[in-house]
Amino acid sequence: MTTRQRHIAHLHLHASLSEDQYDDIIELMSGVTPHVQAIPPNAVQLDLTSALRYFDLSPYDVVQLTKLRLKLLYDIDSNAGLANNRMLAAMAADASAPGDTTWVREGQAAAWLYPRPVTALPGIGRATAETLNRYGLHTIGQVADLSAATLQRLLGAGSARLLAERARGHDSRPVTPSEPAAHLVADLVLERDCLDPARHHRAVLGLADHIGQRLRGESQIANRLTLTVRYADRSSTTRTRTLPEATNHSPALAATALELLTTLGLQRARVRAFVIRADDLLPANHAYRQLSLDPGDARARAAEAAADRARRRFGPEAVRPAALAD
Repeated sequence: MTTRQRHIAHLHLHASLSEDQYDDIIELMSGVTPHVQAIPPNAVQLDLTSALRYFDLSPYDVVQLTKLRLKLLYDIDSNAGLANNRMLAAMAADASAPGDTTWVREGQAAAWLYPRPVTALPGIGRATAETLNRYGLHTIGQVADLSAATLQRLLGAGSARLLAERARGHDSRPVTPSEPAAHLVADLVLERDCLDPARHHRAVLGLADHIGQRLRGESQIANRLTLTVRYADRSSTTRTRTLPEATNHSPALAATALELLTTLGLQRARVRAFVIRADDLLPANHAYRQLSLDPGDARARAAEAAADRARRRFGPEAVRPAALAD
């Protein structure tokens, strides 16, 4: 059995962030992948492995999309690293010029690492670097080529083992969110400022459907929806509404989201982005549904479950609402 290759991104944010702003950034990243880890004070790591199929983009393009959302929604610049583990991704980000992305591809880690100074490895302090330098070990490649026995004599067994792993580009740590998500966010940045109410309607409908898919995929239900609209002049308006009952049913979420859109009256607004946030989440097994005599409701939920199974098997674009069809 082959192991699926991981794709980890590390983003350095060029901003001094308050705690609330940092939380907002984590929310935004959760719209790309649920596997987001905060690296205080101003960095984040994302495991993009499960997100690639949804976006149908290369790992590099997903990183560029994420950086674009940061810039357009929060006016934050960033540089990024992309690799198959957390350590390499962080090192690649450190090596990237402002605004750039460095991708250390599978099979290229040794060639990329070996010429770099040993101090570029995380966890290598001044004392360790001085010890290595006294024995002529200045680059990561020189350490990687050293025998385990020799490295142990220099640093001791524990430190030598960890350094040898890092020098060869190995890091098995997963990207782990610090706590379960208390909300889910979906956003859409338009290619250009949009005045068309029909496109506004379509954008919000698509985001509500995406939120519903994610809630069902994570076995959660939402009690409240918030719609934020960002305009060409970087201003924004927000509306929040409590759902009639906690749900993950896409049509119910879409109905509430479209009601929020209607209350904003955007007939002549130059819109640049939409964000929908689902709050007050609960496990799906806590849900209760008001009994209905309408057989159409049961059929709709059965069709939705079948559509979710098709998406899991054939990809996210296998089934779409008719209103979102091209």
